[in-house]
Amino acid sequence: MAEPETHYYHHGRFKVVGGVIPDAITAYRTYGDSSKPCIVFPTCYGGRLDNSGLLGQSYLVGEGKALDPSKYFVVTFALFSNGESSSPSNTPAPYNGPYFPQVSYEDNIKAQHAVLTKKLGVKHIYCVVGFSMGGQQAYYWPTVFPDFVDKFVAICGSARTSPHNKWYDVRLNSKAILDWNISFLEGPKAALVASRDFDGGHYKSPPTIGIRAFGRVYSAWAYGQTWFREHQYLAQGTYPDLESWLREDWEGGFLSWDANDLLVLLETWRSGDISLLRDGGNYEAALSGIKAHGLIMPSKTDLYFPPEDSEFEVSHLKNSQLVVIDSVWGHIAGGDGNETDTNFIRDHIWKFLEQ
Repeated sequence: MAEPETHYYHHGRFKVVGGVIPDAITAYRTYGDSSKPCIVFPTCYGGRLDNSGLLGQSYLVGEGKALDPSKYFVVTFALFSNGESSSPSNTPAPYNGPYFPQVSYEDNIKAQHAVLTKKLGVKHIYCVVGFSMGGQQAYYWPTVFPDFVDKFVAICGSARTSPHNKWYDVRLNSKAILDWNISFLEGPKAALVASRDFDGGHYKSPPTIGIRAFGRVYSAWAYGQTWFREHQYLAQGTYPDLESWLREDWEGGFLSWDANDLLVLLETWRSGDISLLRDGGNYEAALSGIKAHGLIMPSKTDLYFPPEDSEFEVSHLKNSQLVVIDSVWGHIAGGDGNETDTNFIRDHIWKFLEQ
């Protein structure tokens, strides 16, 4: 299937949690006939609409895939700060670079809603599907617009970023482990901002030293420990050793990104928490308030969003089911890490959409 062109919706002056974007732009693509039920599929961290394969959108969209344009009207959205929608790298002064405001998930959802209703004429979403940060957006959609969404699928994502949940309090009688996700995010962030070429975000050329360090720190959490043990650092034979994998897959993967874009997007992830929108931080109440039917699909070995978090969430969601991806591929299992896991996700999404 040929990839459609990317469209750009201009919101005009758009208020966000950190201030304002004078001429905010949301990038999006559409697949299929707009008369069919609408499915929204937003990007994840490191994801762009023009990607293919890992961290792109094409692994779930297409004929015979999870989101088939012959059955549904699929709309893919680029997050603010991914380099396609409004970002530090493409916004003119005085909001360029480190002066770009912080953006929340709620800001993104409201912008996407505007595109759907004002430009595409969508009156209702049949389902929101997302992986990682996309999965977190899937939780936000029925929270921000509770009567606009029928279903949502959260793949390797959660309704809030750490602290995680009371499961850890009960099982471990400790709060020391509650900051896993946020602590992870602080690692690559620190590696980038402390680099000698970052210059407080005022760099004149790409801070490649910092971005390479960012990629290496990020890599340590992307796969489960079982993956490293079974694959012996060789990524199924693609790379001859660990160093080449780090250099090509992780340094190389992030070198195409703008450093300030990475940081603003990271803060969106870090600050995610649906309970802050309407329930004063009561996480259980926020989950219980979601009316849409949910399919929650964590990876068994995910170090960002462990399945125990999803178990807790599903225990408070009124209309949701838990399906664990039994994979050694950690977080990447949900982002087209391998064909077996992608097919597993596809089959369960098909079943869920047909219910």
